[in-house]
Amino acid sequence: MSDSEQLMAEVFVDGHIPPGQERELIDAFAALGVRSHVKVVPVRRGLGELHWLVLVTVPLQALLSSMGSKLAEDVYQGLQRAVGRLLGRDQEQPAAEQPRPLVLQDTASGLRVVLEADLPDAAYQQLVGLDLANFQLGPLHYDRQQRRWRSELDEARARPAT
Repeated sequence: MSDSEQLMAEVFVDGHIPPGQERELIDAFAALGVRSHVKVVPVRRGLGELHWLVLVTVPLQALLSSMGSKLAEDVYQGLQRAVGRLLGRDQEQPAAEQPRPLVLQDTASGLRVVLEADLPDAAYQQLVGLDLANFQLGPLHYDRQQRRWRSELDEARARPAT
């Protein structure tokens, strides 16, 4: 993939993340053809705490398509491992704040996909085939009981009023 074709991502990371873990995540995105620009968000205290540990803004459907095309090479598993290690190591935070996820946000629509530390392989496999046009509000979470990605807000909006 040439530089002109390469996806660009803005990666906002909480100031608590050690540089080595940040680098692993950036390398995982690079393997998917995503060039990242990292911005560290200063450590905050009090009510203004971040609800995510990492926020990645990227053309999301293009990223998922890239992951899907590289699925045979198992490249997406590098991202899965990086997310798991990164989110699983946020041990310095008070228990009330844990767990904070990694969030992928589409640059065009603002739709968000929430990645938790211990998502099963099936979640990532479904994610790469997800058609984001089917969702308007988000955020998308993987429902472990239903074994699918869903937006509770979209579902609530689609229900007929009683």
